[in-house]
Amino acid sequence: MAKKRSLLGLDIGASMVKAVELTDTGGMFSITGYAQRPLESKEALTETIKAVVEEGAFKTKRVSTAVSGRSVIVRYVNMMKMADEELRSAIKYEADKYIPFEIEDVILDCLRLEEAKERGMAENEMKVLLVAVKKSLIDERIAALVDAGLRPVVIDVDCFALGNAFELKMLSSPRFAGVEKLDALVDIGANKTNINIMKKQVSYFTREVYIGGNDFTDAISHRLSLDLHEAEALKVKPAGREADIEEATQQAVEDLANEVHLSFDYYENQFDEEVDEVFLSGGGAKLVGLAQIFERALGKKVSLWDPVEDLEVDSEKVDVAAMRENAPRLAIAVGLAARVTG
Repeated sequence: MAKKRSLLGLDIGASMVKAVELTDTGGMFSITGYAQRPLESKEALTETIKAVVEEGAFKTKRVSTAVSGRSVIVRYVNMMKMADEELRSAIKYEADKYIPFEIEDVILDCLRLEEAKERGMAENEMKVLLVAVKKSLIDERIAALVDAGLRPVVIDVDCFALGNAFELKMLSSPRFAGVEKLDALVDIGANKTNINIMKKQVSYFTREVYIGGNDFTDAISHRLSLDLHEAEALKVKPAGREADIEEATQQAVEDLANEVHLSFDYYENQFDEEVDEVFLSGGGAKLVGLAQIFERALGKKVSLWDPVEDLEVDSEKVDVAAMRENAPRLAIAVGLAARVTG
C-alpha cells in the first residue's frame, strides 16, 4: 500500500493566517485539512497560528510557510555558464551587486533557468534566479511556528508558492493537458499583489506591487463615507451596491492594473514573447469590476482561478462550503502544501 505523506501549508498574510493540509498517497493528492483566522496584529501571530491549528485539527505538525516583503530580494541575473557546484560558490560574490543588505545578514539560494533566453544574451551566459532573505525574518518566522507547536520543514517565498499552486492546478485539471503557453499569475492580497509570469511550470519573472485589498477598502471608505469596518464588509458583500463599489474603487484598480501592465511590458521587451493569459487569485481578486478593468488595461484574457477546484477533499475533516467560499485566498497556502511532493 502507498505510504501517506502530509504537509501543512501555512500562508501568513498581513490580515489573515490561512492553512491547507495536503496528503499525498502515491501521487494522488487530497485536502485533508483547512482553517483560517484573522490576524489582528504582528504580536498576535503565535496565538493566531495556534488557533488555526486547533480549528483545523490537522494530522501533521510538519509545516511549510513563506516570506515576502522588502526583506526578501528576488533577482533574475545573467552569469557566465558554469557547473552547479561552481554556481553555488560564485553566487555569493555575484549577489553583492543586487542585494541592499550585508551578505552575512541574509540567506541565499539560486537556481539555473535552463530555457530562459533573454534578448541580447551571449551564448556563454545563463539566466540565474537569485533569492536572498534576511536571516532575522527567517528566524522570527521559525520561532513563531515552533512556539505554536509546529515543525517547519520549508521556508518558501510567496510568489514561488503561488507558482507551485498553479503548477498543481495544471497537473490536476484537464483544461491544461498538453497546453504550453505563457501565463501570468496575479495574487491580490491585503497589502500587496504578487505577480508571477510562468512558462512550462517555471517562473521567469516575479514582482511585488504594494497595492492590495486594503487600498480598495480605503477607497470605499473615503468615497462612501463609511468607517473601515463597514467598507470592508460592503466590499466583501456588496448587497446591491455593486455600482457604488465599482465607481469608488476604479482609480485604485486602474493603478494596480497599470503596475501589472508595466511588469508585462518589461518582461515582453526583455524576452520578446507576450503573456497569453492572466489568472487572478487572492481576496482582492473578487472585487466588483476588477477583472473587467484588468482586461481593458492589459488587452488579455483575465480569469479568476480556484486552487482547490480539482483536488479531492476529505469532507469528514474539511468544512467544504467554507473552503470553497474562500478558495481564491488559498492559492499560496495550497502552493506551500504542494511541497509535500518534495
